[in-house]
Amino acid sequence: MAFLKRDHRNVLVLATCQMLFGAGRSMIVLTAPLIAYGLMQEKSLATLPHALVIVGTALLTLPASFLMRRFGRRYGFAIGALIGSGGGVICVFAILMVDFGLFCLGTLLFGAAAGFGQHYRFAAADVASLDFRSKAISLVLAGGVAAGILGPELANVSKDWVSSGEFLGVYIVLILLTLSTAGVVMLVDIPGLTEAEANVESRPIWLIMRQPIFIVAVLATAVSQAVMNLMMTATPIAMHQAHHGFADTVWVIEWHTVCMFAPGFFTGSLVKRWGEIPIIISGLSLIAISVGFAVSGTSVSIFWISMALLGLGWNFSFTAGSTLLIQAHTPGERAKTQGTVNFLIYGAAAIAALSSGGLLHYLGWEWLNLIGLPLLVIAMGVTIWFALSQRSRPGSLN
Repeated sequence: MAFLKRDHRNVLVLATCQMLFGAGRSMIVLTAPLIAYGLMQEKSLATLPHALVIVGTALLTLPASFLMRRFGRRYGFAIGALIGSGGGVICVFAILMVDFGLFCLGTLLFGAAAGFGQHYRFAAADVASLDFRSKAISLVLAGGVAAGILGPELANVSKDWVSSGEFLGVYIVLILLTLSTAGVVMLVDIPGLTEAEANVESRPIWLIMRQPIFIVAVLATAVSQAVMNLMMTATPIAMHQAHHGFADTVWVIEWHTVCMFAPGFFTGSLVKRWGEIPIIISGLSLIAISVGFAVSGTSVSIFWISMALLGLGWNFSFTAGSTLLIQAHTPGERAKTQGTVNFLIYGAAAIAALSSGGLLHYLGWEWLNLIGLPLLVIAMGVTIWFALSQRSRPGSLN
């Protein structure tokens, strides 16, 4: 890869890591709720293991950010991947021992590793040129396209590999994927802060957070992530309750994941042409439409359309929100700002995922989906307010 420019090489490496780690994440999305559903009498806890992936992500985003500031992106990402491998090992033993608590610990550790992986998109933008920055973010996210196909297909193929435990083979593959990520990420080339950047006076985090541009960026990313996790976490159980087979669930989640990441090949160009705000509004609107489809029925085709639109809407609002965020901080402030933002995003997503199982069990599939609408309305309203305020203050972004 020596013939590639550094920012292009970093995008290729980080997109590959996104693919490998994302494939493992897709496998957990598909199988963890079903494993828990079989282990627990209390079915409302069936989504807990997957929810703990997101809890682990939220808990480690800030520590991961500061660790990478101290030791560099490359070693931070490698450490994260090794933590994910440890989580996979624990999941294997948990399935063998039929231990729900141990299985939850394993998924929590994988989530902790994801707390490092959620910085892939920011890492690509760190040294990218201004013109390439939005494309760098979207292309790294586009690494999830292959993950969206690879993960579900690997889960479907490997779930019966080991006769001593259903889905045991899935978590053996998960270990191999995360170990591969640790190796690939060593090729990344992102220098630390220059002395001038490090010595620039850094504002307190509360001062950064009070900027309107920061608020809009966080709402766009956090709400889209939360609603997406609320719906996606419950989908395998909802499809199981609707008597659809595992192959149908694989197909739906596979397309959802592809639609989450495939637009990454062009979302950056859309952001560059139209600006972040129109793309955020488009994304939130698509998520709202996906909710409308979700409550209209429980056929496989309805699940497919709803999850596909959900993935597409997430990509638009998440990519544009992430690009907008970069304008809210200086290079010297990026560690604490990016760590705080990821904590807020995945904290919201963790609450949504933790609530998903109980909401599905006690209120049903339709009400679970409708709960996301008020959040979308709030995010849309704040984004439109910000857009209108910028018209009266040309040249001001914050």
